Amino acid sequence: MSNATSNTETVHRVSFLDKDSLSIPILKILQADGTTFENAVLPVIDQDLAAKIYDTCVFTRVLDERMLAAQRQGRISFYMTCTGEEAAVIGSVAALDQDDVILAQYREHAAIRYRGFTTEQFMNQMFSNEKDLGKGRQMPIHYGCEALNYQTISSPLATQIPQATGVGYSLKMQGKRNVAVCYFGEGAASEGDFHAGINMAAVLNSPVIFFCRNNGYAISTPTNEQFAGNGIASRGVGYGMHTIRVDGNDMLAVMAATQQARAYALEHNKPVLIEAMTYRLGAHSSSDDPSGYRSKDEEAKWQQHDPVKRFKLWLINKGWLAESDDAALYEKYREEVLAAVKVAEKLPTPNIDEIIEDVFDEPTPRLKQQLTELKQHIKKYPDSYPRSAGRE
Repeated sequence: MSNATSNTETVHRVSFLDKDSLSIPILKILQADGTTFENAVLPVIDQDLAAKIYDTCVFTRVLDERMLAAQRQGRISFYMTCTGEEAAVIGSVAALDQDDVILAQYREHAAIRYRGFTTEQFMNQMFSNEKDLGKGRQMPIHYGCEALNYQTISSPLATQIPQATGVGYSLKMQGKRNVAVCYFGEGAASEGDFHAGINMAAVLNSPVIFFCRNNGYAISTPTNEQFAGNGIASRGVGYGMHTIRVDGNDMLAVMAATQQARAYALEHNKPVLIEAMTYRLGAHSSSDDPSGYRSKDEEAKWQQHDPVKRFKLWLINKGWLAESDDAALYEKYREEVLAAVKVAEKLPTPNIDEIIEDVFDEPTPRLKQQLTELKQHIKKYPDSYPRSAGRE
């Protein structure tokens, strides 16, 4: 008998299973008032770590506020916020080792900030200037940083999921005590790459943490129109991997789940799926208007579960944060981000010659020809390409 059926109970009457056959609890540690549930087991966290987490929360809120405004002013072309999902992102990245490899979707800029991405680096990427690590080739918020083990964002949904399986397998083969961590939304879990990626990870015993931010919507499509099953966690069980569902607005619960998921993945060289139940308080992107598909009452209800406010109250209850310090931190980052915007937007774009670098070890004759043709086109129509024409 195969492993797939070796533990199967034998019955002699027709008996179907449905989505309610699998009961999936949700891990909660922190209550809305900043106190913890009775008998809750807290993650490993001290005052310094808590301060770093909250600092990242505040920076991310300010960055989202300022850069969405910058997009509305026409200073950058596009933006996506993390607002409402900070605990899912920051609580998980805080449970990782700096050398664990992150493969993100596009709403995890808080994770790269936590690892040390500077305010200037954020601005350089969003303004696609000559200091951008990506050489101006990506649209805003598609970050990447080799030094921080944060692989560059791809716009197509779910492509990072099978890639993460390969990264985790590579780490195992190299004997490294690190894991790959793959972020994605529940909408991305409807893509074929999701199923292929997590099945490969389970079969090949790849140490990967698959972290699903279930924020209720795939752009404008609510979860009840995306799938009929028991969320995303049930799929992890179906593919034979350790799985947990957690309150994605609870910083401590996310930390605890991710800490233990990482320990398990390393000890057994196996993947883990975490489903974080959260809510996107802002629009899907600067191109989206959520009033067309959800109500203000729904948004107001979820405002009461604000993950940053909840964690802030816990810090105050612990005596690790004062209201005056909190206000000062917000003001500090508002000034810092605004100052960085003014500098980054004035820097020139990357030299056009760089557009064919890093494709091959040596640019091919065809690429060189295309570059020559591009330069001729820009020279012919300089008014249509004012920034590029200025560097010719």
